[in-house]
Amino acid sequence: MNKLPKLYPLKFAPILKEKVWGGTKLSEFLGKEGRGKNKYIGESWEISDLENGTSVVCNDSFKGQSLPSLIKRYKGTLVGEKVYKQFGDTFPLLFKFIDAYEDLSVQVHPGDVLAKKRHNSFGKTEVWYIINAEKDARLILGFNTKMTEAGYLKKLSEGKISDILHSETVQAGDAFFIAPGTIHAIGGGILLAEIQQTSDITYRIYDWDRPDINGEMRDLHTDLAKDAINYKDVEPKIVYQDSTDEIIPLKSLQYFKTNKLNITETFTRNLAEIDSFTVYMCTQGEAILETIAGSESIKKGETVLIPACFTSIKIKSTSVTLLETYIP
Repeated sequence: MNKLPKLYPLKFAPILKEKVWGGTKLSEFLGKEGRGKNKYIGESWEISDLENGTSVVCNDSFKGQSLPSLIKRYKGTLVGEKVYKQFGDTFPLLFKFIDAYEDLSVQVHPGDVLAKKRHNSFGKTEVWYIINAEKDARLILGFNTKMTEAGYLKKLSEGKISDILHSETVQAGDAFFIAPGTIHAIGGGILLAEIQQTSDITYRIYDWDRPDINGEMRDLHTDLAKDAINYKDVEPKIVYQDSTDEIIPLKSLQYFKTNKLNITETFTRNLAEIDSFTVYMCTQGEAILETIAGSESIKKGETVLIPACFTSIKIKSTSVTLLETYIP
């Protein structure tokens, strides 16, 4: 029986998505190439196992091989035994960078039960981390007043949905938890990292009465959305204390755990207790991620997957900010 080649830290080719609300920051701030004739690049899918965007390795000996093909071959060695037992050959998370030049549509995502029933899919739970925000840039997060389904539908039918939406200004370093059911929208002037369940299900509620990149109005999902919305108060903002050279917990969920690391000197990260792949998204600076199988560089705008078989890594840097995510 042929022995499988050894795993190593994996980089994937970014999958750039054209959006009517997209801009130029993915290129200007994060070094994403490939704008070309595409005028509006709104998303860079960093690691994805969706049909309309499947990640392909872009570094070293596995270059050109897809993420699903590697999971099929390496199973729990790559993603973690517990993770593989739960999700099989499906990679359970989706990692993105998002550039909102204009406001995104007001939308809501279903949870697991509703998504399974309607779409045979995972729900969509998200964490956002703000990388850059222009002055007065804001997010829409839930309602600004006590709301019922009837009250919401009345405002929607009157074209006054904006009157009942809560918005708040943001700055670099802010983080948010977008639970299923939370009405939300990313405002223009924001560049962020998004970590979410593997799902591409979005119920669009309001799209600012604008046409898409082809000049056509995008579909709204009023009936689907009304049953998915959480009409109660939500508190999406993640409060955390920033520090250097230690693990800063941001959000711990059943779906994933995300930490922040501000590294200013060589930092050894023990991964022995984590039966999962670990993903690092770089939001500032650069570093070398060193494992027993070799090293891989990471810089602002890049993402690296550390296979589950590694029990520790060394992060070598004098100045880097990383978002660390794994399945708990």
